[in-house]
Amino acid sequence: MHFSTDRLTAAAKAHGRPGNPNPEVLFVCVHNTGRSQIAAALLAHRSGGAVIARSAGSAPRGEIDPAVLRALHELGIDLAHAYPKPLTDEVVQAADAVVTMGCGDACPIYPGKRYLDWHLPDPEGRSIEEVRVIRDQIDARVRDLLAELQPYPIA
Repeated sequence: MHFSTDRLTAAAKAHGRPGNPNPEVLFVCVHNTGRSQIAAALLAHRSGGAVIARSAGSAPRGEIDPAVLRALHELGIDLAHAYPKPLTDEVVQAADAVVTMGCGDACPIYPGKRYLDWHLPDPEGRSIEEVRVIRDQIDARVRDLLAELQPYPIA
């Protein structure tokens, strides 16, 4: 249900229909079970909803990594209803910025979009201690990105 709503909202924005005026950031990794989920959750949390954060995978599969869920839960972020979503043209077109993490050339490039590539390790199969380090690295980058999107407050 949420994927179809997200896709319809993104399609409307991509085709110039009025929608939410807040900036939108799309985070993309390969499976959408780790890095991109962490980044989207942290951006939504840190911005207090002032920035629309979405995530997708170039080859989504399975469920969110349990260590990722635990590491975010430690910060008070609940991803119980999150799930891996496929990368679509609509969500890329709707985004003001696209942040890729390890998906190479799988993400379509559209003129006028801001693209960032964050080189970060994949949390899949790692211990909770290792996932915490990755989470904190992503959090630092999210805070930097959020500062660039001012005047939105940093939580």
